[in-house]
Amino acid sequence: MNLLTLENVSKSYTERMLFDHISLGINDNDRIGVIGINGTGKSTLLKIIAGLEEADSGTITKGKQVRIEYLPQTPVFDDSLSILENVIAGKSAKEEYRNLAGEARSMLQRFGIEDCDASCTPLSGGQRKRIALVRTLLTSADILVLDEPTNHLDSAMTEWLEEYLKKFKGAFIMITHDRYFLDRVTNRIIELDKSKLYSYTANYSKFIELKAQREEMELATERKNKSLYRMELEWMMRGARARSTKQKAHIQRFEELRDRPQIQVDGKIEMSSISSRLGKKTIELENISKSYGDRCLIKDFSYIFLPGDYIGIVGSNGSGKSTLLKILTQTILPDSGVVHMGTTVKLGYFSQENEYMDESKKVIDYIRDTAEYIETTDGTITASQMCERFLFTGSMQYSLISKLSGGEKRRLYLLKILMEAPNVLVLDEPTNDLDIQTLTILEDYLKTFQGIVITVSHDRYFLDKIATRIFAFEGNGVIRQYEGNFSDYKEKTKSYPLDPIHNIKTINNLGNNNTPSVDKKNNGRQGEKKLKFSYNEQREFDMIDSVIADLEEKISDLEAQIAASASEYGKLNELLAKKEEVEQEYEAKMERWVYLNDLNEQIQNQ
Repeated sequence: MNLLTLENVSKSYTERMLFDHISLGINDNDRIGVIGINGTGKSTLLKIIAGLEEADSGTITKGKQVRIEYLPQTPVFDDSLSILENVIAGKSAKEEYRNLAGEARSMLQRFGIEDCDASCTPLSGGQRKRIALVRTLLTSADILVLDEPTNHLDSAMTEWLEEYLKKFKGAFIMITHDRYFLDRVTNRIIELDKSKLYSYTANYSKFIELKAQREEMELATERKNKSLYRMELEWMMRGARARSTKQKAHIQRFEELRDRPQIQVDGKIEMSSISSRLGKKTIELENISKSYGDRCLIKDFSYIFLPGDYIGIVGSNGSGKSTLLKILTQTILPDSGVVHMGTTVKLGYFSQENEYMDESKKVIDYIRDTAEYIETTDGTITASQMCERFLFTGSMQYSLISKLSGGEKRRLYLLKILMEAPNVLVLDEPTNDLDIQTLTILEDYLKTFQGIVITVSHDRYFLDKIATRIFAFEGNGVIRQYEGNFSDYKEKTKSYPLDPIHNIKTINNLGNNNTPSVDKKNNGRQGEKKLKFSYNEQREFDMIDSVIADLEEKISDLEAQIAASASEYGKLNELLAKKEEVEQEYEAKMERWVYLNDLNEQIQNQ
């Protein structure tokens, strides 16, 4: 049954078009994940679905009895009420028949909120998000609209939410960067790309494959259209004999090809490895301990970081992970023990919250305040060029920071950190609020980083990609080391099951194990054999222009005969059938012309 429908919806902010006549239907049991680069309007789409924001145009139809419950990115609470009162406030009479307070307390404790009667005022952003998630899940709803529900959840919480959503009776639509989560709970992916919406009946793994197929088909069509346009342009530019055979339809085809919308290839966030020289002495932790009141977070922990260390730090919320990073970056001091810092160490600290940004500044000026030029493995690159690589186009660079989305601000903050050329990267929940494309490129960048990477993350996929050693906070100040990535760690601990992602090979390389090996000496070629026309191809190439001209004349003659035979039904059908036959032959010859001309270009360029 259809629950909600968007038809021809458009939305823009100032000069930025977010959606251009998009349509979407949400049906019973739809489990929809929303994918798109930061700034494409994902959160705005959810707000429109939830009825919190209006579209510029288009229609939104919702069933009269359909109830929607919305989890915002940044929740708001009534600070005059307790945590529990905020969670159960405003629930319907039907819900009040349940032991709602008991359910709320149980769920809050599952999400790490122990004192349910405390005030909301001193809560952190992560605690507020988890409380808001409980408030949303406790409400009877036909459609759950969830904006980043996995942010600030540890691995156990995320897996509990997976199971909850799998059993949920209604539909849901959500934004999340967690690729394992998307793979396990969704049956449909919608992608926002360049103001358009694409829908795939698939989970995340299958979506990657289908998107690649769609883009390849679009590029193939564009390549064909470009070749046809070159041919038509050449035809239009020919001499007097050719001009005499021109027709109105042919000129119209040329104009349609000339004025067609161009396929835009996705921009990519390219990060060349940027780092300063790192000496032999890096960072050494010697018997450090840290407690808050009676709670011991870190107890007598020692470790010497070496170049090439890729450390992933895991543990439940509040266990002390961020505290360890703050000790590493000397933001706070340990209660006991010593942090030895090498003289060549240059830290880049990407914290959970963006540093203060003067939002009246332009994007380019914010980066230039860090460096005008930077040395990379590709040579010297300007601040403007680095902004381009991070998808801040020329016009966006001169926009005010205040006009950026939350995800775009995170991307800008990440760029600033990397522009400082650190040799030790300390990342505290880097996957929060970054889109999947940015995360993918960040993962590739970190693999080539010539230094030390230390990251706290609950994103299991991210840790599987980049970590080679895990520090696990196991309670009472104990930090235990495990070799390998996150999945290796879970296999060794077996504290709860972690199934491997379906079809992970498709995500990693969209390839298969039967790829032929490449002969490096010959750059993958089987010898140095040159391309050339066969005898028949050369003969066809020499004659195909005149063949196409003859076919066009036939089409023109048939159109004239059809116009003259409009009242003769039998003859008209015969002429129409003949015209269709000649047009099919014409299209085939056009495609052959494209192939032969492309082959000729390759032969000439050898």
